[in-house]
Amino acid sequence: MAQISRRQFIQTGVIGAAAATTGFTGMSYISPAISTIDRVKLGKTGLVVPRLALGTGTHGGKQSSDMTRMGIQNWVKIARYASEHGMTFYDAADLYGSHQNVKEILKEVPREKATLLSKIWTRPEDWNKDAPMATIDRFRKETGSDYFDIMLLHCMTNEKWQEEKKPYIEALSAAKQKGIVKTVGLSCHSFAALKIAAEDPWVDVILARINPEGVIMDASPDEVMAVLKKAHDSGKGIIGMKIFGEGKLVQESQREKSLKYVIGSKNVDCMTIGITSVEQVEDVVKRVARIVKEV
Repeated sequence: MAQISRRQFIQTGVIGAAAATTGFTGMSYISPAISTIDRVKLGKTGLVVPRLALGTGTHGGKQSSDMTRMGIQNWVKIARYASEHGMTFYDAADLYGSHQNVKEILKEVPREKATLLSKIWTRPEDWNKDAPMATIDRFRKETGSDYFDIMLLHCMTNEKWQEEKKPYIEALSAAKQKGIVKTVGLSCHSFAALKIAAEDPWVDVILARINPEGVIMDASPDEVMAVLKKAHDSGKGIIGMKIFGEGKLVQESQREKSLKYVIGSKNVDCMTIGITSVEQVEDVVKRVARIVKEV
């Protein structure tokens, strides 16, 4: 596989956005013969998902992210290319404002072949004043999907989330009973929240920050991995995020080391990575497919 320099990797987002603006779909000079992402069991949840999810929240907040700011049609060109190589797992959230992005790609990818994850923001905002169940119903309209494969409490930051977020937990439990969501859980942004999640029987899925350098993580890699092992051994599905430290681990050796660490651990079922160009799709798909065979 051709090696790309740090400068080339950083520039791919700019190149991809510019190419999309001029109508480039990515297929004229990106080889169609790249590998395909494999599918894996998500713990003991019963879900089988692509090993790599297309993240939509890089530098996200206030219902915006790099993926929404590039424009839906530009993002769909990237998502279309990713779907052709097995990446039909979409990691969305209300906080990112990315439900409309997902709605567009689901017009092309059959719903039964897609994995849809969203995250519900539990802090009061101007755009988030509805009751929890009404918010979930809004998500369905925004994405055009009657159901979600995974729905998470977004950004839990302390050990009191079970009590503080009880109305949301009850709403997600009710939605699960109705088949509106298949699995529930949380994204963790503190080590205390993660440790509680690992033992809570309500939690089906955990989204956790993990990389070997400890960049933008909740504790040291060894500490976090030990908790993830405990959770995974108990049957919970584990999704890794911040694999490249939100873009800070861009050197060739860093990306290679991080993917080998996460995939080789066997404690992380799949990963979500924010991608802003077809070049990045090609690089990470090739790299993940090769590493899966090596570890």
